[in-house]
Amino acid sequence: MPATFLDKLDATGPKKLLAIDGGGIRGLIAIEYLARIEALLRERSGRSDLVLGDYFDYVAGTSTGGILATLVALGMPVDRMREFYVGKAREMFAPATFLKRFQNRYVAARLAATIRDVLGDMTLGSEDLRTLLLLVMRNATTDSPWPVSNNPRAMYNDRSLANCNLQVPLWQLVRASTAAPVYFPPEEIDFGDERFLFVDGAVTMYNNPSFLLFCMATLEPYRLQWPVGEDRLLLVSVGTGLSRKSDANLKATQMNLIYNAARIPSALIYSALVEQDRLCRIFGRMRAGGPPTIDSEIGALAAATGGLVSPKLFTYMRYNLLLSSAELASLGLAEIAESEVQPLDRVDKLDELRRVGAASAARLVAAEHFEGFV
Repeated sequence: MPATFLDKLDATGPKKLLAIDGGGIRGLIAIEYLARIEALLRERSGRSDLVLGDYFDYVAGTSTGGILATLVALGMPVDRMREFYVGKAREMFAPATFLKRFQNRYVAARLAATIRDVLGDMTLGSEDLRTLLLLVMRNATTDSPWPVSNNPRAMYNDRSLANCNLQVPLWQLVRASTAAPVYFPPEEIDFGDERFLFVDGAVTMYNNPSFLLFCMATLEPYRLQWPVGEDRLLLVSVGTGLSRKSDANLKATQMNLIYNAARIPSALIYSALVEQDRLCRIFGRMRAGGPPTIDSEIGALAAATGGLVSPKLFTYMRYNLLLSSAELASLGLAEIAESEVQPLDRVDKLDELRRVGAASAARLVAAEHFEGFV
């Protein structure tokens, strides 16, 4: 029988963490990174049946990354994940009726049914999960980010508690993490006798949950306290493409209420993505990844030393790309317009998204990155 997440709590040897960003249907880009990682690990290990759920010990995801992280934790091969996304994309993004679109663009029930078809009635504490799993959402009722995991030692996972997180249906938590404002309505979840409204974890600081995952695997309050060190902890962070809307012709008079309402959320999400990556590059030894630089002043931070960052606390890889015309052209995909792959809901551009992800994965992901962790 495959190992469950319980078997990995105190297992010896290096610990391996995987974090997957949010990004709507651009999750197809992340799938191509995961496919490349899985193929290389199979080759290096000599196991043709290896799945990422066997290799990684703790997997985290936000929004569409939450769906993918859950499928990884279930032991699903990446080929099946791809089939699921391609086959179910239009069901997950089923348009709402005209009047409902003043609240949300898409139908929540169709998305929920699609997720539940895979997960059934299993709870967060199900031993069908092969890895520890972290899902990020925002509790709109309490106005706070809620990272929820199946770590049995965590404070709110005590099964004697009436509101124990482990008893919550997993499909509801995944649906909550994907409840992107404007796109989908919130998800109501009962924790014991308390009911909360949840929205997408992308509207917290953790649309990229990588550094949060590191903290929850190592800090004392979470009661895992896995050992740190470059040879003891691996963190792999997988993105869904960065979308940066620069405008050299922007005028101050254009930045009115409507402009700010439309642009500020995406600007904050972009900044949060970059900051999580920056923290990982500072505290971890960056072995490889992209985009190659954080910004023009600090570069890649691959060799940052001094103060709190020496010695390094983990080995780090970040796989992502900037969805710009220049980047697409450099991948040999100049015929794909950035406007086709930047939106979160272009279900008519699945092939383009797959091609972008595959080309970027072939460039960025290499077998030697996993040296010492196979």
